[in-house]
Amino acid sequence: MTPIWGETNGLLPNRGTLMLDFVFLAMFAIVVLMGISLVLVKQRRYQLHKWLQIVMAVVLLGAVTAFEIDMRIGYGWKTYAADSPYFTPGWNPVWYSLIVHLCFAVPTPFVWAYVIFEAVRKFPNPPTPGAHSHRHKKLGWLATVGMTMTAVTGWVFYWLAFVA
Repeated sequence: MTPIWGETNGLLPNRGTLMLDFVFLAMFAIVVLMGISLVLVKQRRYQLHKWLQIVMAVVLLGAVTAFEIDMRIGYGWKTYAADSPYFTPGWNPVWYSLIVHLCFAVPTPFVWAYVIFEAVRKFPNPPTPGAHSHRHKKLGWLATVGMTMTAVTGWVFYWLAFVA
């Protein structure tokens, strides 16, 4: 497909769209910010941890919503992946990588939203450790691992479909 904006459709020199590139880059920021958020907990800076989590969730929700609209209204990702050597007729590495990615990308936001919702509901304001801390820590780690795997598998899919 001929890029709309000269050499590239998006921010990066590949076949991806602006929103594909934005989400690709945003996931780097999310993974780094998740790590920073965990450091904030270790430093007992719970209020900052709380607001960082809420802001990340809202920003990511907006980015993913814009991405999905772009994929539905635009040409769709398959049009941009058509030139990839890994995107062949039938089942191919691009499809397999997308399925693995979706195994993390679909449930993780629900886990993360639940963790945030329960934390806002069950922790005092300002937040301090309490009866909910143990469960919050376990589910928070599940959300962190899920988000990290969403990012890693998304990057693999992105490379196979739009860079290779």
